Amino acid sequence: MNLFLDAIAWIFSPDKGVGVSSVPVALMQHLSYTVISVLVAGVIAVPLGWLIGHTGKGRDVAVAISGAARAVPSFGLLILLVLLFGVLHKPEAAVISFVLLAIPSILAGAYAGLEAIDRTVIDAGRAMGMTEWQILWRIEVPLGLPLLVAGLRSATLQVVATVTIAAYVGLGGLGQYIIAGIPLRRYDMVLGGAILVAALALILDGLFALAQRGAVPRGVRPPRSDRRSVPNNAVDAASVPSERPRAEATVT
Repeated sequence: MNLFLDAIAWIFSPDKGVGVSSVPVALMQHLSYTVISVLVAGVIAVPLGWLIGHTGKGRDVAVAISGAARAVPSFGLLILLVLLFGVLHKPEAAVISFVLLAIPSILAGAYAGLEAIDRTVIDAGRAMGMTEWQILWRIEVPLGLPLLVAGLRSATLQVVATVTIAAYVGLGGLGQYIIAGIPLRRYDMVLGGAILVAALALILDGLFALAQRGAVPRGVRPPRSDRRSVPNNAVDAASVPSERPRAEATVT
């Protein structure tokens, strides 16, 4: 308990120790690596996932590549890329390793969102004379958006946790307090850094939870009375095939 109180006191103390940045600077470094990595991963994975979900082709290859990417140890990949790129390009090496970590979750969310749509909804769109492009943008993307946001949410949390190791190669972030505190036996600093990382992850998770709820199209949202009765699963329930008849009614 005393260590926990010491960690809280260290977080609010103006003296963070020798050789480490202030909390606002470290927080901005941590957020910068996270946002850049997730955005780059999204630019790569979202179009690819939509292509796989719309055409139904390449899913097995995507699953195999995603599984292999998940199996790669992030710390080992970061050290390897830093050695390959050189010490002058450590930020680029770190971003690449974080992007590779984020791609599988976003890719899975993108194609799973389209695959979960009731085929009768898409057939109704084709029967109305919609082109494949219109079906993608007016039916599949809106209905698949909640699962895509879920993929972004998962990827962001993974990157936030992994950016902590960027401090090991001198790139700052909230992990610098953990890396610097261990050899100094400043356990208040170590625990304080861990608390800051956990708090950042929880805040981002809450924001993405709100975004995921807001991404559910109005036509497939459950009534307010139902949302009050099942608040924890309302968003997920709206994205599964059981709610598709409402989506079909909206599209037609």
